[in-house]
Amino acid sequence: MRKYLLLFLLCITNLYSVFSQDLLQSGPMVGYSTMKEVLLWVQTTKAAEVHFVYYEKGNDIQRFTTQKYTTEVNTGFVAKLIADKVLPGKKYVYELFVNGKKIQKDYAMEFESQQLWQWRTDPPEVNFAIGSCNYVNEVEFDRPGKPYGSDFNIFTAIHKKNPNFMLWLGDNTYLREPDWDSRTGIFHRYTHTRSLPELQPLLASTHNYAIWDDHDYGPDNSNSSFPLKETSSEIFKLFWGNPNYDVIDKGGITGSFTWADLEFFLLDNRYYRTANTNYTTERQILGKTQIDWLINALATSKAPFKFIVIGGQVLSSEAMYENYATFPKERNYLIEKIREAKIEGVVFLDGDRHHTVLSRMQENDNVYPLYDLTCSSLTAGANTNKEPLNAYKIDDTIVGQHNFGILNVKGSRKERELTISIFNKDGKELWTKKINEKDLKYN
Repeated sequence: MRKYLLLFLLCITNLYSVFSQDLLQSGPMVGYSTMKEVLLWVQTTKAAEVHFVYYEKGNDIQRFTTQKYTTEVNTGFVAKLIADKVLPGKKYVYELFVNGKKIQKDYAMEFESQQLWQWRTDPPEVNFAIGSCNYVNEVEFDRPGKPYGSDFNIFTAIHKKNPNFMLWLGDNTYLREPDWDSRTGIFHRYTHTRSLPELQPLLASTHNYAIWDDHDYGPDNSNSSFPLKETSSEIFKLFWGNPNYDVIDKGGITGSFTWADLEFFLLDNRYYRTANTNYTTERQILGKTQIDWLINALATSKAPFKFIVIGGQVLSSEAMYENYATFPKERNYLIEKIREAKIEGVVFLDGDRHHTVLSRMQENDNVYPLYDLTCSSLTAGANTNKEPLNAYKIDDTIVGQHNFGILNVKGSRKERELTISIFNKDGKELWTKKINEKDLKYN
């Protein structure tokens, strides 16, 4: 009798565990990291109580627990919880609990806190992944014909590179016609894309930061007139784990973060944007307030590489589609202010174009060259555009297939070196370039 009772209790326990698994919609995902706290994210299928337990890797005796939170329908059943008992420079294992039951996964669930290196050692080596344009198919809402999204195994290839973090460069999901005119639709599209099975292992053990472009903001080529832009901003903030948003207090998603000695300035190229075809007013992509904040933040920064992250191309001289060359007055203002302030170490990172290219611009011998790395597309339809009118392109860097980038920064303080490597969907290297810290300084 005791044997059957134990079997019965085991079955009940297993059934309850399966039920808890069914409550998990997507994630868990690791968000921002600092020396003293890390953001953990998860989405459930309906209202459920969630929390995380975490411990330093190799020491599962001392365990810490986040606050408990009950997910709600009005916020998409999303929970963002803080691991606030971390110490600098440690790796942690974490566990997810839904309604009190541990969720089992067959892949690693880990995060790291940033190192305290200042005044002690040289800055640590940093590896981070970049990519843009992620289209996940949903037949009933997609355009007819051949599926626009493919090669989702690219996320497995990124995961195998084991980057410290992933920087998503916009169009991280694609709102469709049934999506962008309602809160329900935007929640559905973000949820559908975030639930992609191939994406889950990457989300679970790689820190994630993001900006947006038109397709995860609103309709194609959308701008400041989009009526649901506040709703779109709210949902973007729910689904991503940046440490800050709207730092200029004007709405939108503008922010920044630091990793080791590197600084990243996350710009919003949609919320304030003038329509591409509107020439009746002062034309802008970022707006003066955002640019002036950026220049002030860049001038404050001591980072050897200052990455300006924006949804569309900045340096291409090819005034086509939605790149910055189609807004020449504001682009000139941005570049002139960078030069006027004598800001060193600037590198632009962007997506949008569905191909990858590295551009290099140097106006004269008295200034260092500015670089602009366009990295696209992850899974949305790729193209072989050669940018024939872009005078700044480096010819051997154009990639017209699904790809991603891994950027590595290493070396002693004041002698840091940036290595840019672009990989195909299977993780095979397509090209690599090196840029030294000293090459991005004024004489």
